Amino acid sequence: MPMLIRTQLEQREKEILSPLASLSVNSKGRQREEEQCDIRPVFQRDRDRILHSKSFRRLKDKTQVFITPDGDHYRTRMTHTLEVSQNARTIAKALRLNEDLTEAIALGHDLGHTPFGHAGERVLNRLCSEGFDHSEQSLRIVDLLEKNGQGLNLTWEVRDGIVNHQMSGHPGTLEGQVIRLSDKIAYFHHDMDDAIRGGILTNDDVPDEIASVIGRTLDERLDTFVHDIITSSMETFDTDKPMIRMSPEVEAAFFAFRRFMFDRVYTNPRAKGEENKSMGLVETLYDYYAQHIELLPEYLQKRRDLGDSNERVVCDYISSMTDRFAIARYEEIYIPKCWQ
Repeated sequence: MPMLIRTQLEQREKEILSPLASLSVNSKGRQREEEQCDIRPVFQRDRDRILHSKSFRRLKDKTQVFITPDGDHYRTRMTHTLEVSQNARTIAKALRLNEDLTEAIALGHDLGHTPFGHAGERVLNRLCSEGFDHSEQSLRIVDLLEKNGQGLNLTWEVRDGIVNHQMSGHPGTLEGQVIRLSDKIAYFHHDMDDAIRGGILTNDDVPDEIASVIGRTLDERLDTFVHDIITSSMETFDTDKPMIRMSPEVEAAFFAFRRFMFDRVYTNPRAKGEENKSMGLVETLYDYYAQHIELLPEYLQKRRDLGDSNERVVCDYISSMTDRFAIARYEEIYIPKCWQ
């Protein structure tokens, strides 16, 4: 019998990838055992499951930074996810890490984001006594909510990378560490691009002490970050503590640039002019569905039967909404219609 294609690909990983890479054949496995695919190694299979999920498709209509922008070229949560994936794959390929695992984590890392970006997340975290965090919600989606409550049954490595993608996280794989930094350099890059497009900033506004280190244009900055992460990480691969990192100089400029972006974009009234309205909308919908639990979809009713609180399943429903769907629900419930 010919060797399975999957087995050939797993053997190729052993031959090509770094000894520090996460090999598909060495995965810690899934929460539920299942028969392996004869073509795809486990991380490639996870990538495909996320890509074909409903929660991934909904990212196309979720806010990145600019709420309901007037223009076709502003980023959404989906385009952000794709840019994270591309940056991460470039880094992973250069370091001979597992690209399939890297891409799977990248595509799944923001599935739990609310409508209207971090504004919606802050509202749910304030209203829900159990708290709300989009990283934990992303894991909840792939574990419990996708496929009408069946979940995607992903591998441990992908799940670990998803829940640990924020700066406070501690990923258990180098591929997860790649995503942790790729997420940040992607959104600094494209949020600056969108801010320039929106007339909020110019490249010349970046302070010289930052620009002199990481570059004076969008392309220069992204190029600096990617090259620096690759070079600095390689330096650790022959030590007893390999890690994905930036050099001290670029890391300092990175955090200075982060402060600059928060001061000039993420808290800018011009960029966030509709944020208070969107937060009020999310809060109103939360209160409404908390009082009308019976209106939640069947798969969320089943979560209640399994012990989840009313607060948690309301968060599940609200956070799954796209911006457009949330607005439509609000209008349907609260805006009077013409009598016919």
